[in-house]
Amino acid sequence: MCMVIFAPIFAICAFATCGGYYGRLQVKVDCGGRRQSNLSINIDFGYPFRLQDVHFKAPLCEAEREEIIFLDGDFSSAAQFFLTVGVFAFLYSLLATIVYVFYQNNYLKNNRGPLVDFVVTAVFSFMWLVSSCCWAKTLSDIKTATNPTQVLLLISACRAQENKCTATQEPLWSQLNTSAVFGFVNVVLWVGNIWFVFKETGWYKTGQRYPTRSASGKRASEMRQRLYSESSFEQPEEGFGPQPSRQDSFNQQINRQVSFNQSQVSLSLPHAYLGKPVI
Repeated sequence: MCMVIFAPIFAICAFATCGGYYGRLQVKVDCGGRRQSNLSINIDFGYPFRLQDVHFKAPLCEAEREEIIFLDGDFSSAAQFFLTVGVFAFLYSLLATIVYVFYQNNYLKNNRGPLVDFVVTAVFSFMWLVSSCCWAKTLSDIKTATNPTQVLLLISACRAQENKCTATQEPLWSQLNTSAVFGFVNVVLWVGNIWFVFKETGWYKTGQRYPTRSASGKRASEMRQRLYSESSFEQPEEGFGPQPSRQDSFNQQINRQVSFNQSQVSLSLPHAYLGKPVI
């Protein structure tokens, strides 16, 4: 449910702040000896950050002409990958919102909907993690490539000590920094949503219905121990005096058996008389 509410919003914020960026770097070149100078050189760049195609004109202080300078680096792959993941994540979360709201019964039927949702959510979580890490590294490289000190070294006139070159305006990076933050927020959101989607699948319900063998075995052992303790407490006590040993009780039983057999033999013998029998 949290993905239904927040996932489309954070996905829009992620790819909108990245794809809609526009930056400008402005430098000034003053040639020594009051020769040709250009007080404003604008260097504009933006998405998809193919800096090798960005060029500007700078004066050559030795002659009455200008040179064309290109920036270094092509950072379009990571930026486009990040933007693509954001767009597809927004579309899927919007589709999931419609299914959750209007087709809840069909979504839970035959357990196919939760399983598909679980797999897609796990895939998007991994894609958000990879794209956010790549975009954060690429953003650092873009800042290095458009650093005013690095750009001024590309101008031939700025290499001479008699000329003065300064940066009058630097690009603002707050929008791109926000896009990287939104990327990692989407990672946390989608990874956390895996648990909620997993609870809707049949795997979680099966685990709840049939407990594991270890838990049942532990319960059975506790029950047997409880019954044994109760039976031991219920046994009657014969007295507090010293109890006869096992050997003594065995001897007593043998003596009783021998005396009982002798009595039976004496009873079975006929009575004999010394005199004549009485008729």
